[in-house]
Amino acid sequence: MFYKNIMIIFMLIIPFQLEARQSAPEVIEDATIVDTEEFIELFDKYTNVVVIDSRLSSDRKQGYIEGSINLPDVLTDCNKLSSLVKVKQTPVVFYCNGEDCLRSSKAIKIAISCGYKNIYWLRGGFQEWLLKGYPYLRE
Repeated sequence: MFYKNIMIIFMLIIPFQLEARQSAPEVIEDATIVDTEEFIELFDKYTNVVVIDSRLSSDRKQGYIEGSINLPDVLTDCNKLSSLVKVKQTPVVFYCNGEDCLRSSKAIKIAISCGYKNIYWLRGGFQEWLLKGYPYLRE
């Protein structure tokens, strides 16, 4: 019985450790990667940019980009997106914790499958935002 319990524990832990070691993809088809400066320039180019923080709500306690809307990847679906972004041509920027975080890439793939056409990805995420010294808010 003891060995059976150990095997169950390993089967539960290993998938989480494998995902933690993965990096976000280099590119996502139909999404434009932006760095922090290009992200800021989007607000000069468009008046209706929507910024989605794909991290868990608990991550926002460490800080978040002002004006961003928290919609964790695990809650992202076409209905939730349509309640936040009515027009599918609206520029939408997704971010999470950085290049080792997969949440924003997952959310972007969902948004694209829902028909959103003007998707941007702050691939460096909140980590890049902090490293560049930009202001942020905390919950």
